[in-house]
Amino acid sequence: MLSRLEKILTDKEEIFCANTYKPLPVVLKKGKGVYVWDVHSKKYFDFLSSYSAVNQGHGNKKILRSFIRQAKKLALTSRAFYNSELGDALEYITSTFGYDKMLPMNSGAEAVETAIKICRKWGYEVKKIKENKAKIVVCDGNFHGRTISLISFSSSEKSKKNFGPLTPGFQIIEYNNVSALEKILKKDKNIAGFLVEPIQGENGVVVPDDGYLSDCKKLCEKYNVLFIADEIQTGICRTGKLLASWHENIKPDLVILGKALSGGFYPVSGVLTSKKIMSIMKVGMHGSTFGGSPLAGAVSKAAIKYAVDYNLSIKSEVLGKIFRDALWDISKTRKIIKNVRGKGLLNAIVLDCDVNSKIPWEICLKLQENGLLAKPTQGNKIRFAPPLIITKRQLKKAISIIDESLRDF
Repeated sequence: MLSRLEKILTDKEEIFCANTYKPLPVVLKKGKGVYVWDVHSKKYFDFLSSYSAVNQGHGNKKILRSFIRQAKKLALTSRAFYNSELGDALEYITSTFGYDKMLPMNSGAEAVETAIKICRKWGYEVKKIKENKAKIVVCDGNFHGRTISLISFSSSEKSKKNFGPLTPGFQIIEYNNVSALEKILKKDKNIAGFLVEPIQGENGVVVPDDGYLSDCKKLCEKYNVLFIADEIQTGICRTGKLLASWHENIKPDLVILGKALSGGFYPVSGVLTSKKIMSIMKVGMHGSTFGGSPLAGAVSKAAIKYAVDYNLSIKSEVLGKIFRDALWDISKTRKIIKNVRGKGLLNAIVLDCDVNSKIPWEICLKLQENGLLAKPTQGNKIRFAPPLIITKRQLKKAISIIDESLRDF
């Protein structure tokens, strides 16, 4: 039950904001580390991490200092001029991830659109695909964003209805099916790229079979197709490696980053690739007023440096295993849990109920009541993704809240 203050604040959002979200009935005002507080100062574990944007924790002091220092000096120049921060930041980021170049943008959806443009242009100018015939293969169950082009190959009919005409040039195949990729690559010479999430987060944390990504990369090499990894949610240590692709020792031709690239302080995204592939992008072909700003440069360098210096990959790997093991133990007595899946600290429980059931929402309300915030995804799944700075002690406390909250279900 919302208090009078919460009702006033939520009503204002409902009245003045487009109603495209269904938030939990909680109004947050403060965050620090793994916790957030509502307007009545009740403390919660944040087990969504702003969809993995705050891997480094809320209000991370090192990133905050970089943000404030740079904001006081110079926040924005546009790319009409060079600035003192961008080159240094991109040198650090590209060397950390093992690439030559990065095209900086703002939102994750913008970065995916950027990768699609690079891939298509490469298809025409390098692979010599006939004009306007280039195709990109994507996977069923994907979530890459909500622009017109990205919803055009979404599996969600609700996200596409009455937004047409949709963008052509995409072929959808089954996720986690190497044979399906080989079949379409063998059949169609106009395919320029394969765009894939190493783990499908929005689809309920669907983890593919071991070897799937590496086998797909080999097929892309065989058929001269660019392998594009959307690591917006899985990147920056979330799954136990700096990139989820690294679990299979592969180097995608293009990597798309966002979310935790700024630690939640500022919208920063981008596409990493080789000098050879990026060289097809010339002056005037792409850009962004805010992308690559001095503030974005300072913040993104600080965010990645923190993730590396504080070994967030190792923390995610170790604590993720503890978390999944605990969830499996809980499932022995809480029969509502049908399956547990995940990698690192990107995890989900699959509930033994219909996808249209209200039970997942009711469980999240119970979690909220008990001091932990999480959201359902794809009907009968609940995703758990705390900030990667969480301690073992904090994680065990959160596990006990999950166990207690499932008691009545």
